[in-house]
Amino acid sequence: MIDLKKHANIALGYFFLVGLLGVFLRFFFVIPIPANFRYVVHSHSHIALLGWVYIALTTLIYKMYFSEAGFGRIYKRIFWFTQITLIGMLVTFPFTGYALFSIIFSTLFLIASYFMAWFILKKTPPPYKNTYSFKLIKASLWYMVVSSIGPWAIGGVMATLGNTSIWYNLSIYFYLHFQYNAWFILALLGIFFYFMEQQNLKPQKEDFKSFFWQLNAAVVLGFFLSVLWTEPHWIYYILGGLGAILQITAFVKFLKIVSPFWKQLRFSSFLKLLLSIAGIVLIFKLLLQLLSAIPWFANLAFSFPDFVIGYLHWVFLGVVTITLLAFLSHTRLLQLPKWIFWLYFAAFLMTEALIFYKGTVTWLELPLFEDYFRLLAYSSIFLPLTAGLLLLRNILTKSQTSAKMD
Repeated sequence: MIDLKKHANIALGYFFLVGLLGVFLRFFFVIPIPANFRYVVHSHSHIALLGWVYIALTTLIYKMYFSEAGFGRIYKRIFWFTQITLIGMLVTFPFTGYALFSIIFSTLFLIASYFMAWFILKKTPPPYKNTYSFKLIKASLWYMVVSSIGPWAIGGVMATLGNTSIWYNLSIYFYLHFQYNAWFILALLGIFFYFMEQQNLKPQKEDFKSFFWQLNAAVVLGFFLSVLWTEPHWIYYILGGLGAILQITAFVKFLKIVSPFWKQLRFSSFLKLLLSIAGIVLIFKLLLQLLSAIPWFANLAFSFPDFVIGYLHWVFLGVVTITLLAFLSHTRLLQLPKWIFWLYFAAFLMTEALIFYKGTVTWLELPLFEDYFRLLAYSSIFLPLTAGLLLLRNILTKSQTSAKMD
């Protein structure tokens, strides 16, 4: 029997470390720090996507489909091999950046993720394979595999054209697009539909089919939004804009599908509130992407990195993390006190406001207010603090439960 709460704790542990690395990066602009900023950024981004989000999602998917399927030994081997690769990246990237050992560990992670995708696609019990939830999970896993073309391409680009080539940045944006807008979003949607299916809340086949294909078309066409900074041919703006519009129509369709079942869903009122907040954050994400299809906004966004950084954190900390916290809590893999969440959410809003503020004043060529970087650094402390509190509470709760059982 696999202790999935331990796996959830490991994911939370990565979230805590990601937060600490983020605070460390913010203090680079406050006090002298004898470290390489770019190396720490690499570590921060890799552990955020591949540690916290990847482990949380795969843990939830395993709980959905495999809790009673009897494939624990295969899953554990893939899981613990993945941990070796993550720890390897965690201890090499901050000190070496992209170098021999960090590249070896990140390459091994990609291989581990292929095994995880194979495991879920191949070993999921047949009764689940015709469900709407599995169709979304299946698509998300294929997008995860497709996203890995980006990291594979980076090595070739660096060896031939160097990291100043536009192909270097395009490889990174390719990877981020299919992670953020495909693997993460479709997996979360798949998990949500699973919860609906567990309560026999099944939408009409034609409604789901329309939503599913609009969403997939949006994912593919949406990639062109990531190339607009190169000022390409006008057709790319049309394709990117069409992707942004399809993304909006897909989620309008999703809202129509879910609305009739919302009151019947057996989520606590607090978790429904969290999902509603994540939905509002998602609306802003969709609108920002739609704006980025307009040439003027596309040039603005990519001319000032703070807008891109703010957007990536908006999706990661807002849409993805809040939804993951709700799902982990619903499946009892996490205890989520309200006061800890509201502290987290306040820190999220504060740091996002400060990041977008810096992008705006830089664009308008205005001065930052005094102590801006200090306020951003101190505000950021509450993000790892809340992750650490959740982790500590989860560990202590488990220990107390075990003691009572003994």
